[in-house]
Amino acid sequence: MSTNRIATGAERAIIEDMLDRNREALIETARGLSDADARRRLVPSLTTPISLIKHAAGAERIWFQRFWAGLGESECDGYSNRDEGTFTVADDEPLAEVIAEFERASQRSRVIAARFTLDDTKDNPREGTVSMRWTLLAMIEEFARHAGHGDILREQIDRIPSPRPNP
Repeated sequence: MSTNRIATGAERAIIEDMLDRNREALIETARGLSDADARRRLVPSLTTPISLIKHAAGAERIWFQRFWAGLGESECDGYSNRDEGTFTVADDEPLAEVIAEFERASQRSRVIAARFTLDDTKDNPREGTVSMRWTLLAMIEEFARHAGHGDILREQIDRIPSPRPNP
């Protein structure tokens, strides 16, 4: 990711930079956590630091691989159904692999998005007609929201020691 914020210039460059910054912000909420801490359930939902990143990888696939590229489920590089399964992390999946999965899905999204102009549109059964611009902005919104969730979880994890296993 670029360390130079793009704040002026072409609209597309600004939007793509902001999306990449939100992708990185989400990853940063979990970076350095142990696998056990990344899985800590601090809220009733499936929301954990690792599941937020897993979900983000799924969102990348749903919007870019499935919707924009028109790929079938088996052609995607991971889970791509629009349901709670995007939050599911296998017990043997380490945080580093989930982060790498998200980074791969994000890179594939960049390649797919580059095939379209910001004004290109497609019909979506849930959202109606959407443009690539709308999709990129929706991903910024999604990842910013989840980075905020991740920040709160990280604050709790960093303040509350992990429970010790019973001897």
